[in-house]
Amino acid sequence: MVFSGLAEKLQETFRKLKGRGRLTEADVEEALKEVRRALLDADVNFKVVKDFQAKIRERSVGQDVLTSLTPGQQVIKIVNDELASLMGGVQSKINIASKPPTIIMMVGIHGAGKTTSSAKLANYLRKQGRKPLLVAADVYRPAAIKQLQVLGQQLDIPVFTMGDITNPVDIVRAAREFAITSSRDTMIIDTAGRLHIDEELMSELENIKNAVNPHEILLVVDSMTGQTAVDIASSFNSLLGLDGIVLTKLDGDTRGGAALSVRAVTGCPVKFAGVGEKLDALEPFHPDRMSDRILGMGDVMTLIEKAQENFDAEQVDKLNKKMRSMEYTLEDFLQQIQEIKKLGPIQQILGMIPGLGNAKAMKQIGDIDDKELVHVEAIIKSMTPWERESPQEINGSRRKRIALGSGTTVQDVNRIIKQFEQTKKMLKQFGNVEKTMKKGGKMANPFINMGK
Repeated sequence: MVFSGLAEKLQETFRKLKGRGRLTEADVEEALKEVRRALLDADVNFKVVKDFQAKIRERSVGQDVLTSLTPGQQVIKIVNDELASLMGGVQSKINIASKPPTIIMMVGIHGAGKTTSSAKLANYLRKQGRKPLLVAADVYRPAAIKQLQVLGQQLDIPVFTMGDITNPVDIVRAAREFAITSSRDTMIIDTAGRLHIDEELMSELENIKNAVNPHEILLVVDSMTGQTAVDIASSFNSLLGLDGIVLTKLDGDTRGGAALSVRAVTGCPVKFAGVGEKLDALEPFHPDRMSDRILGMGDVMTLIEKAQENFDAEQVDKLNKKMRSMEYTLEDFLQQIQEIKKLGPIQQILGMIPGLGNAKAMKQIGDIDDKELVHVEAIIKSMTPWERESPQEINGSRRKRIALGSGTTVQDVNRIIKQFEQTKKMLKQFGNVEKTMKKGGKMANPFINMGK
């Protein structure tokens, strides 16, 4: 889960707070000490923590909070609001030029993930109806141009290069002309990075900026570097004037220092977050939704948007009808697994569901990961079409063959078939309940025989 370490500590603090009927100023102060400790452990900037704590204290110790019926919940709401405000309050979008092409300049130090993020951003913008052009302006790093070309081929997005030309300014000027003549309304420039921020790097970036006047300068930083990421952002912002930040590896960041500090320290909004290695694993950064995730409240809106983007509505409707009519088969089950995988890593999906997004629930669920889905998928794919239609008819020899073909054990095959049959029984019982309710009869308990 994103920011799992920070989330677990904050959620535990507020569980204690909610467990008390009435709160005193001393109770709030004790909770604030725990919040302060959790944020500092998460590598959040010290001044940011101090200001955050002061705002929470000011809003929480008033009589309208302490004497209310649910003071603990009101304090949590205040913390939620302030967390979202700390990260920018509302989503900050890309500035689109009134006259195309919109020029986006990607900057950052070496190893931050500029090239991959450039490709991910192009992919994201294309889904929004844009026609992006990737520009290879990193002429120093070995194979940087080739890497961008490979990513462009994978996404079927054109990449502008100039062969032996080694002057980035000449490249971006020519790329802008190409974008105009080829009707590309968005131009994403992948610039060169360095191991450290130096005068030569900044001078080159300033020259590129002056040459094409980009509408967006986005800094790509590794969120897992915590306070270092904030220092880098401050340096780039003072010299270039940033329009936004792309945080990479947010899915692996258990602390959250960069995401919680960078907006307050630099004034630059986080516009996108990298949440995986795949080229569609780039999300717009929503401060309010991220605050909900940190406090274990889920993120239903992002989950719905992912589903709308990836699911075929007609196919989902067909599956729902099959499930109700008891025509549901392992073939349908396989199709559902493949649809779910499009949403992203299973742990991320669970973290977006209210009630499952908190640290305590995630621990109870256990280490569910994508390998489990891979094993299930392999087992079903090793079955014949007849076996997928009639799993109850699969005998011992067939189960051995399926296990061998899927690289699993007979016990694994038995478990999947048993779980599927139990799911069908539960669906049947729900179907009976639905029919009974429509007829106006008594509603039976669909779980009466579960677990026997």
